[in-house]
Amino acid sequence: MQTTPNLPLIDISQDRSLHSIVARGTEEIYQGHPTTVLLPDGRTIYAVWSIGHGGPAGPMARSDDEGRTWTQIDTPKDWTSTVNCPSIYRMVDPQGTARLFIFSAQPGMSQTYSEDEGQTWAPVRSLGMPCVMAFSSVIRRRDGSYLGMYHRRAGDVDRDILQVWQTISKDGGLTWGTPALAAVRQDCNPCEPCVFRAPDSGQFCCLMRENTHTGCSLMMFSDNEGDTWTDPVYTPWGLSGDRHAAKYTDDGRLFVCFRDMAPNSPTRGHFVAWVGTYEDIVQNRPGQYRVKLLHSFAGNDCGYPGLERLPDDSLLTTTYIKYDDGPTKHSVVSVRIRMPELDALAAKSAPVT
Repeated sequence: MQTTPNLPLIDISQDRSLHSIVARGTEEIYQGHPTTVLLPDGRTIYAVWSIGHGGPAGPMARSDDEGRTWTQIDTPKDWTSTVNCPSIYRMVDPQGTARLFIFSAQPGMSQTYSEDEGQTWAPVRSLGMPCVMAFSSVIRRRDGSYLGMYHRRAGDVDRDILQVWQTISKDGGLTWGTPALAAVRQDCNPCEPCVFRAPDSGQFCCLMRENTHTGCSLMMFSDNEGDTWTDPVYTPWGLSGDRHAAKYTDDGRLFVCFRDMAPNSPTRGHFVAWVGTYEDIVQNRPGQYRVKLLHSFAGNDCGYPGLERLPDDSLLTTTYIKYDDGPTKHSVVSVRIRMPELDALAAKSAPVT
């Protein structure tokens, strides 16, 4: 396991021309833990988040211009009765009906949905699935069903032991099957799974936070649409962090953003991204480079991101972060990234030896 930096680092965290403010924190209000979803028009984006650290589900915002500007909108009246890190997804059922879903961790993983692209929402209901956080990843399988992955504690006795669980929906997210254990490792605490496909095969890769933070993050693979998984192993050093979000760029590379928790990292605790290929992950190679996206003025309390690939191949990542020094609490902030500009900066950076 690599424990020292082995990748070039570029820093764009001070270029505020790349930023847009979704929701600004105040001395009283902490805006935290957002996720996003991009609608099929390529322009409309929804963001949902919590108030306070792991607190009640909070406001919702909508952008109609690819994340350049944001407007807060009404949420379901019963939504603030749910708690901890809401996540938003768009799913399509076998009859072709598309719905937006928002999930929140408590009570028992709660759910609401919209059948009109966010204009109105169904009453909140509990799915009856105990969890620490609701789905941190949902992926569509080849048969049209959806695989949802999340983490929970091992039990009432071993409350400090975390496990990754999964469940399948065959009706476009309305109902979910009996959860099954997906990942456990005796010397680690896997959580916050992020699942994506290989670019040229059906293989799934799942990146996971390792909550002891004594080494690198974890990864596992599936060649049968998530029915079974390989045993979790350590990721490359550069992918070590919390709450990964991943998208492919136009040229087939991967852009993965997260809270940096890599051992001995000069940007540990800040919001960063890793750039490389799928084969880099499979072969446990370092990757191409890392990017410091935002500076955290609150240590490692940042980085639960939404990530969207836009029609012009730019990327928009949205996270929570203490954006300024002083008494102001966390804000929700978007960063717009263009890969050619990052590549140009990386070409000028010193190699790591």
